Order: sequence, then C-alpha cells, then structure tokens
Amino acid sequence: MIRKATGFTAIIAAIALTTFAGAEGSGANAQVGAAATEDTASQAQLTEEVVPVFVEKAVVQELPDQSEANSETQDEEQQVGSLRELVDTMPAAGQLSDELQCLAGAIYFESRGEPLEGQLAVAQVVVNRAEDGRWPSSYCGVVYQRAQFSFVKNGRMPHIRTGSKAWKRAEAIARIAHRGLWDSSAQDAVYFHARYVRPSWSRRKVALATIDTHIFYR
Repeated sequence: MIRKATGFTAIIAAIALTTFAGAEGSGANAQVGAAATEDTASQAQLTEEVVPVFVEKAVVQELPDQSEANSETQDEEQQVGSLRELVDTMPAAGQLSDELQCLAGAIYFESRGEPLEGQLAVAQVVVNRAEDGRWPSSYCGVVYQRAQFSFVKNGRMPHIRTGSKAWKRAEAIARIAHRGLWDSSAQDAVYFHARYVRPSWSRRKVALATIDTHIFYR
C-alpha cells in the first residue's frame, strides 16, 4: 500500500514537473513571440515612414500608391488609342512643380515644332538622364547642366509663352513622360541631336530612333 502511494506520488510529482517545465517553456516562447511581434511592428512602422525618393530631393507632385498608379494607367490606356488622344485628355488644372517646369521647358524649346512622338522622345531623354548616375539626379539639374542644352543661356531658360498651345502640349507631354504613361520609340535614349548636324560623339553611340528632325541614341 505504501509502495502504491509512493508510486502515485511520484507520478503526481512528475506531472507537476512536466507542467512547470511546460509553463516555463511557454513563457520563453511568449517572450520570443512578443519580441518578434515588436520587431514586426517596428519593421512595419519603418516601412511606412521610409519613403524611397526618386531623385536627390522630391521631384514634382507626389505619386499615388503603386496599385492606384497601375490601375490609373490601365484605365487611361483603355480610354485612349493614340498619343494625341492621351495629350488631349491630360488634365490642365494645377500649376506644374519646378521640376516639371524644367522638363516641359526642355520639350518646348527643343521640340515644340516636332510631332508629339518627337516631343515625348526629348522628354524621355531628360527623364532617363535624371535616372542615370552619369548626370544630375533631377530634371532641372539635367536641363541646366552646363553645355548640354543650347537654349539655356547663362544658366537661364528663355521666356515661355505660357498661354500658347505649344506650351500646353509641352505641359501634357511632361506629365506623360514623368509618369511613364506612353512608350517612346526612344525609350532608352540619353542623347539626341538635330539631323542637320553630326557631332563627333554620335559615332560612338547606338542610334535608337530618328523622329522628324532629331536622332536619338543610347
């Protein structure tokens, strides 16, 4: 009888020890889980607060969420069948930021007499340079870089007839190029020149497209 009681007591003691060990293990796991939860929350907070910047400082108006941008782009592509239609449907309300003003200015002075595809190609060169480490990392930096664009005189852009149709088209093309709403035949170009000149550097580049009076290279 005494042996049975002793055995039963041993079993109870073993169960108690197992339960206690399990409780300790649960506590450790809970702490690890809590730490993991805190790390996850911290990472989530970091993801929300750290916003990747397109260039060295904020350029143009804020962009929507990627899902919204993709949806908006798809809707616009479904609604328009040509670059002309897209230009005509671009909203004209709201003043351009300084950076988009620089981009539109390059379009206006370099290609306002060109077809829309040629104007978009000029804009694409500016956008591509701003994304390439060999050039300044902003539209204005690219446009005002010394000895790059002949229309820039003494670090200044000439007067723009902002009420003209040519400027309104340049504004629309700037928005389209910045947001990547239409593919250009000079999509990867970072150089261009007029067809009536042949600079020495052009022999070392790959020609991508000839649009009206301009040749585009990468």
